[in-house]
Amino acid sequence: MKKYNVAILGATGAVGQEFLDLIEERNFPFDNLKLLASKRSAGKIIPFMGKDYIVEEATDDSFKNIDIALFAGGSASTKFAPAAVKCGAVVIDNSSAFRMDPTVPLVVPEVNPEAIRQHKGIIANPNCSTIIMAMALKPLYDQAKIKRIVVSTYQAVSGAGKEAIDELSNQVQAVVENRPVEANILPSASLPKHYQIAFNIIPHIDVFVEDNYTKEEMKMVHETHKIFNDYKIGITATTVRVPIYRSHSESINVEFEETISVDQAKELLANFPGVILQDNPAEMVYPMPLFTSNQNEVFVGRIRKDNSVPHGLNLWVVGDQIRKGAALNALQIAEYMIEHNLL
Repeated sequence: MKKYNVAILGATGAVGQEFLDLIEERNFPFDNLKLLASKRSAGKIIPFMGKDYIVEEATDDSFKNIDIALFAGGSASTKFAPAAVKCGAVVIDNSSAFRMDPTVPLVVPEVNPEAIRQHKGIIANPNCSTIIMAMALKPLYDQAKIKRIVVSTYQAVSGAGKEAIDELSNQVQAVVENRPVEANILPSASLPKHYQIAFNIIPHIDVFVEDNYTKEEMKMVHETHKIFNDYKIGITATTVRVPIYRSHSESINVEFEETISVDQAKELLANFPGVILQDNPAEMVYPMPLFTSNQNEVFVGRIRKDNSVPHGLNLWVVGDQIRKGAALNALQIAEYMIEHNLL
């Protein structure tokens, strides 16, 4: 099998580390591997598959002779993606920088792989919550068309980075020890006010935009429209941060154009690649973050009829947002390109 030169931008962060885990786990066919990060992280040594790799500071010249550039996300994407493409690399980007660019495909490989062929050097990874929702909706959409989606998310603190994970741990310890609780990260470190997340939930992810929705909520709306190439679907979202470390949960209410039964939905989801049906109320079986963390699949349960509309279902969906919601989805895009000779 042909092997490819791969660069990971943001190699020292959570998504970058997940890229490395998955490359080894999935036996991804790489030849040379280049680990890139900011100047602050340059010089760090990362052991990987029996070899020590020195993290290099990312520059415009870092992507020479690179076939696939996996970008873990952040502001560096805007800075370095054009340079990587100019060097001949295909960029698979986990940031929000290019998602709504009409010339850039926004891809979940199980949902719209055909869009990959339209790339002009950059392919965008959707928002983690959007990916998880799209995986659960795709087989149902193909069966009965979707009229409207109402989604509420329950998002792990790791979605806000390592600092948010550390802050949750510190706050829990402070509460247990009856010490003052410090809050410096959530809802977002850049905001003027911060709230305790330990033993609390925060109905605010990212910044507020039009009509008092948050940017995170509008990402789910706009990205879902683009992925399904269906701008007639009514979508409204509420995104909430909850005090767990890993794996996002979503309550999704779906109104369809046509009738789809609970049994049909279960069969469709059970047979859809990348989805695990976990739905047995009698035995108290349903998806939970505790058991879906570090798993590659999206788990769906609590499927039940919505009796308030003619063609409605309720779903409970849980997925690891660092894996399928980020690094795994990007790596699957690269694997699809290799399999279909698109590199």
